[in-house]
Amino acid sequence: MEHTSPRGPLGASLPAAYLSAGTSSFTDFLRAQAPDLLPGGGLRDPRPVERAGHHLDVPHGTTIVAVTFAGGVLIAGDRRATAGNLIAQRDIEKVYITDEYSSVGIAGTAGLALELVRLYTVELQHYEKIEGVQLSLDGKTNKLASMVRGSLEMAMAGLAVLPLFVGFDVDAVDPARAGRIVSFDVTGGRYEERAGFHAIGSGSMFAKSALKKLYDPDGDQAAAVRAAVEALYDAADDDSATGGPDLARRIYPSIVTITAADGALRLSEADAAAVAEAVVTDRAGRPRG
Repeated sequence: MEHTSPRGPLGASLPAAYLSAGTSSFTDFLRAQAPDLLPGGGLRDPRPVERAGHHLDVPHGTTIVAVTFAGGVLIAGDRRATAGNLIAQRDIEKVYITDEYSSVGIAGTAGLALELVRLYTVELQHYEKIEGVQLSLDGKTNKLASMVRGSLEMAMAGLAVLPLFVGFDVDAVDPARAGRIVSFDVTGGRYEERAGFHAIGSGSMFAKSALKKLYDPDGDQAAAVRAAVEALYDAADDDSATGGPDLARRIYPSIVTITAADGALRLSEADAAAVAEAVVTDRAGRPRG
């Protein structure tokens, strides 16, 4: 019996490529069937903008930090987006859960970065549905690296996107040290950060300097959350593009923790507020930390 839909026989309105098994890479499928839907697909030739001498003053995300702790890893970001010398948005979301055991924070051109991380999330879901298993942690970071490399054309035009990846390696020999941090450059270079912490974005220099003093490799999750918020506070103190905790508007850092038991979890707004407010209170007595 033929299955039908309101538009006729099932699948009749779709090209054959949509109904075949094809590749397990959703990005490769888009590249072949609908390249305009890839991040920056509508801006593939930036040269006319450059020839006209125009500057694209688009919103940029700023500082992201990542910290490992005993039994897991976390990633946190401030909430400010800037366009030139202006605050474009005070409460942008820059930290996203991408699957059960991974999360990505974004810095750079906000619109393209959001497209990239959303496509990456779909990519991981698509792979799991096609192959029946999750990508390994190395597979996840290699896939993200290839997607960043695919945006090189936009980066060369000044529209750079840089993610920071954190994940829990369920196959690690030592589960207590299974939290991993991976950074990337605009060419798709992939670098595992083995210091136990890292930061990207305009305030990263100040955040990493703070984490050098605050990071405890044997600390628990609460200590890591506190260190991350302290680092973001220090970044905001010296970098105008990074937003500190905004107690008046109740805007606090976004924080995602990943452990074997709970997977990737976003810290509740109440918990993030409690840590941020404690940091602000303590800094009132010791402004330099």
